[in-house]
Amino acid sequence: MTLPVLDIVVIILYMVGTVGFGASFYFRSKSSGDFTTGGGRIPAWVLGMSIFATFVSSISFLALPGKAYQSDWNSFVFSLSIPFGALVAVKFFVPLYRSLNSISAYAYLETRFGSWARVYASSCYLLTQFARCGSILFLLALPLNALLGWDIALTIIGTGMLVMIYSMMGGIQAVVWTDAVQGIILIGGALSCLLILLFSLPEGPTQMFSIGAADHKFSLGSFDFNFTESTFWVILIYGFFINLQNFGIDQNYVQRYITAKSTRDAVFSTWFGSLMYLPVSLLFFLIGTSLYAYYKVYPDRLSAELHNPEMADRVFPYFIVDGLPAGFTGLLIAAILAAGMSTVSTSLNSGATIILTDFYKRFVRKDASEKASMLVLYIASGAIGIIGIGVALAMIRVKSALDAWWALSSIFSGGMLGLLLLGYFARTARNVHAKLGVVVGILVICWMSLSPTYFTSDGWVSFRSTLHTNLAIVIGTIAIFVVGFMASTLFGKKASR
Repeated sequence: MTLPVLDIVVIILYMVGTVGFGASFYFRSKSSGDFTTGGGRIPAWVLGMSIFATFVSSISFLALPGKAYQSDWNSFVFSLSIPFGALVAVKFFVPLYRSLNSISAYAYLETRFGSWARVYASSCYLLTQFARCGSILFLLALPLNALLGWDIALTIIGTGMLVMIYSMMGGIQAVVWTDAVQGIILIGGALSCLLILLFSLPEGPTQMFSIGAADHKFSLGSFDFNFTESTFWVILIYGFFINLQNFGIDQNYVQRYITAKSTRDAVFSTWFGSLMYLPVSLLFFLIGTSLYAYYKVYPDRLSAELHNPEMADRVFPYFIVDGLPAGFTGLLIAAILAAGMSTVSTSLNSGATIILTDFYKRFVRKDASEKASMLVLYIASGAIGIIGIGVALAMIRVKSALDAWWALSSIFSGGMLGLLLLGYFARTARNVHAKLGVVVGILVICWMSLSPTYFTSDGWVSFRSTLHTNLAIVIGTIAIFVVGFMASTLFGKKASR
């Protein structure tokens, strides 16, 4: 489709402004410390906005309204679990990582279980970032293709290269400051869209609430203790463990704890970013319910194919193009770009940091000079970006690869979280106990994630997991901790934390 000139101007201004603003930090990132921690010059509120932007991706921006439009607010329970994860983070994890003399989130695992644990966790982290970058770029290109007719491959390459430019030039300062700006654009775009929707209804905002209440659109799901379906409790437990993983062992978050000027600032930014996500995710669900009410009142304004419930994810993009006035469409497209670009830039910087600290400085040159360190950071950032673009391009032809990537990411990350919890809370756990726990835990996660798909023949039906797939990381993490703790209790000696 052809966009109005005003919308094109808004999108161009956003893209040029973001790249130019991020690249300007090149003149402030002259050392590896500046590139990875910002030299302790970044305000706490900016780090908090960066944590918030890391939570939100272009997937969330489009998928959450689609969920609310199609069914109800069951997925909002995930957001309700975030404060519980943040509470554990500020009580245990922020002080822990602030006390270590390392920018790496995985140095602690080495002190507890040896070098294998650090290499295992950092390798798994890098694999998940390749998956994450590729998935975000691919899923960012899909709505832009549907909205504007942009070629998917060119969109992937173009957005990927733009993010690489400012991430490589400006380091962590470019990432967190552009995250802050992109977060503001994202909120502004979503809020504008909600207001337009609400006041487009004949009876105003109250009509959305009356229609939503009558059709049970505000339900948070069943409160039955049924762990085979997406009940309130399944999503709450799953969300708690995912957020525990984010706050506890994800380099994206840990790097921001260390980047903060003080422990107090790190705690503030953690609370700020996590609590900011609550009202914004609520905003996305309100958009979805408002879309449901809008097209129930004006069914003729929705194209015939989108009345199919399976097309719910496309309703919000359709409204962005068809229902918004000139200028606002450009703002919403900029917001979608902002959500995706902020997530990818974070992965590039944190991944490059891990390559430098956990691999190059440990196995290649321990006393690397600043010049050599900066070169590694530049090359690593570029390499991760190129791999991410390659993964995204591969997904164009093999779209089922997306599910495979996320399944593998769940397997890897589940093992990382269990290992951290074992190391921190089980003081008697040693190397061999951790290895045993990780092996058992990963086998459990693989079984829960893959058995419903692959154990379909009559001979294997009894071996299929009947639990909801969201619980894979929960059961796997618990298995790692319990097996490692029991083994250390029975056969281990007390070790200092």
